Amino acid sequence: MLLELESTFKFHKESFNDNFRLRVYRSLSWLKKAEQDADLDSQFISLWIAFNAAYARELDEQRDRATFNEFLLRICSFDNEKTIYHLVWKKFPQYIRLLLDNPFVFQPFWDFHNGKIPEKEYLKLEIKERERFFSALENQKTERILDVMFGRLYTLRNQIIHGGATYNSRVNREQLRDGCNVLKLLIPAMLQIMMENHSEIDWGKPFYPVVNANNIT
Repeated sequence: MLLELESTFKFHKESFNDNFRLRVYRSLSWLKKAEQDADLDSQFISLWIAFNAAYARELDEQRDRATFNEFLLRICSFDNEKTIYHLVWKKFPQYIRLLLDNPFVFQPFWDFHNGKIPEKEYLKLEIKERERFFSALENQKTERILDVMFGRLYTLRNQIIHGGATYNSRVNREQLRDGCNVLKLLIPAMLQIMMENHSEIDWGKPFYPVVNANNIT
């Protein structure tokens, strides 16, 4: 899949605007790195950076979730070939349910254990998210399934990036494995959809563009 994506990128890159070309190029580079990573921790980090390169627009932790949720909605709206749809409903059901059943990737679980919210509120939030998830399943709302799934993966991302997990730890192998399995299939599909629809909308300017230091005055 990666070789096919790289070939598509090289063939069409001259028709992409500079911002879009840079966004996809960076994402592909991290996807390639993820393929070379032997351990789950490094692989997950590389995959998340590839995802970040595809969607991110600005550095704002509070806006980040909203930004990638908006990105997921866009991707689903342009999924004319139903690629994401089939991944979610044919390939991912077991991974999605495993992530949903894993409290260690549900942020309110940690908010409760860190004394930020009472147990009653944590349990209420857990029930509410399950109801939302099963409603999405019943109505085959792909974007809502992705929202729930990426919410769990975002918590896992925070644990690793912010030093909340031990490298190669035994306690998080299950969620890391499931997360990597999902991202390895979803991100290439997302990039393919982006390239097929590069001119339909403005995919945004990367927050860190390439700047030639020699041109700075």
